[in-house]
Amino acid sequence: MTAPINRLRPRRSCLAVPGSNPRFLEKAQGLPADQVFLDLEDACAPLAKPEARHTIVKFLNEGDWTGKTRVVRVNDWTTEWTYRDVVTVVEGAGQNLDCIMLPKVQDAQQIVALDLLLTQIEKTMGFEVGKIGIEAQIENAQGLNNVNEIAQASPRTETIIFGPADFMASINMKSLVVGEQPPGYPADAYHFILMKILMAARANNLQAIDGPYLQIRNIDGYREVAGRAAALGFDGKWVLHPGQVEASNEIFSPSQEDYDHAELILDAYDYCTSEAGGKKGSAMLGDEMIDEASRKMALVISGKGRAAGMTRTSKFEAPEA
Repeated sequence: MTAPINRLRPRRSCLAVPGSNPRFLEKAQGLPADQVFLDLEDACAPLAKPEARHTIVKFLNEGDWTGKTRVVRVNDWTTEWTYRDVVTVVEGAGQNLDCIMLPKVQDAQQIVALDLLLTQIEKTMGFEVGKIGIEAQIENAQGLNNVNEIAQASPRTETIIFGPADFMASINMKSLVVGEQPPGYPADAYHFILMKILMAARANNLQAIDGPYLQIRNIDGYREVAGRAAALGFDGKWVLHPGQVEASNEIFSPSQEDYDHAELILDAYDYCTSEAGGKKGSAMLGDEMIDEASRKMALVISGKGRAAGMTRTSKFEAPEA
């Protein structure tokens, strides 16, 4: 029996790497990013795209991507490059590829079309059908309006990604600094966008990923923007520079204190609902009352901590009778 596909992979840091740059592709293998996506879209000049496809195939097949989710971002369906991107990369390196990222998704049919093409290639090549996932990038107003249908369009879909630069341009936002607040607006201009993406993702058991922060040497700025997405519940953020990787991994992991507390809640709840614990529906953990809702919240934090490889530093002690 084939093992189930893990659609909820760690994606605290999603490193963008130009598919046409062998030096960067080599370096990316040694960075501690959870995910690496090899880019055939914006990071590749039009004349470089055909050769970049073959460069990506070579590095996927011959590189050491141990511990990383391996993704290729193809061009969007409105261009002449998309089908050849998918066919060349998946036929050439489908066994060493986890997901295809589709940019500028505007409606569910674009995801369906990619799903059908992937299925054709998998059947032709003798690959496991359905193994390669899809990441959908929302980059304009139409895509955001259709994000719920996009999230439901294929069982291959793993993430919904916010693409801030193109999105800002599509709605005529008055700012040239990607990810920063536009001047003159006193609140968070991205709150509605991020929450709509997050709701569509969670309603369909998908991950929500924030897009890039282009001031790559401004780590404090990156931390502030990433912290906003993490506070809402996003699973990770793009990184464009090695200096952003550590910050992203830290921000999208729970603190040691929160992780320990979550594990204690789970242990305490398991105990209090057991025969030995009196089969109670709620109990006290120190000065805190915990119940089924507490357990659900703790599962989120513990899951993030375990995925990040964290080790607990506290141990649950059953209360004396």
